Amino acid sequence: MKATNGNHPQICRQNIGDAEISYLLYEGEGPPLIFLHATGFQPWLWHPLARELAGAYRIVAPSFGDHRESDPENGGLSWATLAEDTIRLCDALQLTRPFLVGHSMGATVHMIANAFYGLPAAGMVLIEPILLPREFYLGHMRVDEHPIAARAIKRIDFWRDRDEAMTYLHSRALFQRWDEEMLELYINHGMTGGENGGLRLVCSPRREAALFMGGRQFDPWPLLPKVSCPVLIVEGEKSENRGFIDLDRIQSLIPNCERRLVKDAGHLIPMERPREVTLLIREFFSAPRLEEKGPVGRSICQQHSQDESHDFAAREARAGRGSGRAGSNL
Repeated sequence: MKATNGNHPQICRQNIGDAEISYLLYEGEGPPLIFLHATGFQPWLWHPLARELAGAYRIVAPSFGDHRESDPENGGLSWATLAEDTIRLCDALQLTRPFLVGHSMGATVHMIANAFYGLPAAGMVLIEPILLPREFYLGHMRVDEHPIAARAIKRIDFWRDRDEAMTYLHSRALFQRWDEEMLELYINHGMTGGENGGLRLVCSPRREAALFMGGRQFDPWPLLPKVSCPVLIVEGEKSENRGFIDLDRIQSLIPNCERRLVKDAGHLIPMERPREVTLLIREFFSAPRLEEKGPVGRSICQQHSQDESHDFAAREARAGRGSGRAGSNL
């Protein structure tokens, strides 16, 4: 697959009240589909999948790396806040009863948005969702005590030029199974020019660490029985996460849940096997059990709907949260 072929997205920005979110928009005549990326990555890594699905869906892929300030040493950015921001974005763009696809952090954020905040969803594909052992969400933890944030904050963040960056990626085990187009997209959109030349990561090591730390602020395990739509969990056969994330239990607790194993893939399945993941998404979302049971997405250009079931203020009032941000006290 070549990045120069197929549908190209619009690059858009949307104010959600107290923050502004950038997102990729692939216009289409079908229902809305929201892609949420993994920690530290960019929505452009969904491009090889989104361009194949565009037309059948109206696709939105937000960037959750830099839209809010956060301090990794002060708890980071709660994933519950990201879930709330997902709903605010849906309200602003009039995305009604969307299909949801998330990877890693993005998968967990989607699940929280549906099961905790009540985002109506037509179906979810959760690619290696991150639900850690329950004790991980208890007590205080410094960045240097967090097994992933401690590495992320020390991540290499400078390359003299594109060739050096590509050589580095090819040398790292994390990237060695990646599709070549994905590597190109990662350099083109996941890196930017530094003040003194060279390339730096768009999501800085400090911001990435803050996102990892934010994953501790909200325990998602009690939410699993409350997931209100059909779910497909996708896992990598060679994922390093299989040793400490209990996908068997996750599947058993979600009321309507299936699971698929991607052979020879690690945790970063969409980057390693984009064609296979695209096929899984297309097949799951087109299955008869997911036939439409309510209104689907409206045009982004239409006026804001007054439908209370998808009005953020009404949901907040029913939940008794008032105007406070749910993520601030978690």
